[in-house]
Amino acid sequence: MDLYLFNLINQLAGKYSWLDSLGVFFAKYFEYALILSLLLLLIIEFKKYLKPVILAFISAVISRFVVVNIIRWIWFRPRPFIDNSVNFLIDYPNKASFPSGHAAFYFALSTVIYLYNKKIGIIFFIASFLICLARVFVGIHWPLDILAGIVVGILSGFIVYRSDVKLSRQN
Repeated sequence: MDLYLFNLINQLAGKYSWLDSLGVFFAKYFEYALILSLLLLLIIEFKKYLKPVILAFISAVISRFVVVNIIRWIWFRPRPFIDNSVNFLIDYPNKASFPSGHAAFYFALSTVIYLYNKKIGIIFFIASFLICLARVFVGIHWPLDILAGIVVGILSGFIVYRSDVKLSRQN
């Protein structure tokens, strides 16, 4: 199923230059728009969004640099372009593929933002999904890598949020 979904998405790469450019943009650069959006939230209403932004970054860092690295240390899975003939649109190092660090990071951010502000959170989830889909499109992740990263990110975001709620009640 993983190979089937990968091929279904990745087979579209290399057919249209505009689609390839869009895929590369979302896979490689669009993540910066999410980070800038968080900073923009701070500029617009600092007091209201300071705590959610800090918690979003904490959950994202924990999910990406702690949980994902532990899983990758236990189980190495090569990227699709290593053992398969794929439409490979961006240079990427041969590091472990499972779970997706980008998916974990951006879905953790999105989860915390969503728990504080549903409308903005939905926009963040859509943006995070586009980033992740593009990473399959350009040939650097398997769909299962993305799904696992999403689960790690959402759980991390939720745990950080719930921990903060419990700590706030105790004070």
